[in-house]
Amino acid sequence: MRHAKSDWSASGDDHGRPLNARGKDSAAAMGRWVEDQGWTPDEVLCSTATRTRQTLTLLGLPHLPTRFERTLYLAEADEIIDTLRSAEADTVLLVGHNFGIAECAHALVKTWPDHPRFSDYPTCATSLIRFDVTDWGDIREGIGVCDDFAVPREVIAGSQPG
Repeated sequence: MRHAKSDWSASGDDHGRPLNARGKDSAAAMGRWVEDQGWTPDEVLCSTATRTRQTLTLLGLPHLPTRFERTLYLAEADEIIDTLRSAEADTVLLVGHNFGIAECAHALVKTWPDHPRFSDYPTCATSLIRFDVTDWGDIREGIGVCDDFAVPREVIAGSQPG
């Protein structure tokens, strides 16, 4: 999951930039979408940035074991995949930033979903990717199956292409 829309008018450094009102609404909508899919993570890997932490909180998921990883802040795809390889639970939610999170999703799946926004991966875009492995250390590029992909605008409107 890419973090929700942030507030570019906020003062301070990039790491501390919060979500804007639209981002807060989007995160809550995507939390409901995740729940509606019957997908509840067992573990969370999340960037330490304010906007990723806020996105995670606003998803409204139950309290989950969470690792806040500084290495996920503006990480490239290979760094994200390396962090994912250290996951321990069966189902993992990873909350990060573009461009790395998009490149990571693109690299991990065998076939891209039939969705026009997968290529640009807008804010709070979320992919549900399944891997046929017994250990996260075994994941590699091109072996994941994208079971679903959604963006907040469509979830809020109640429509999704495909």
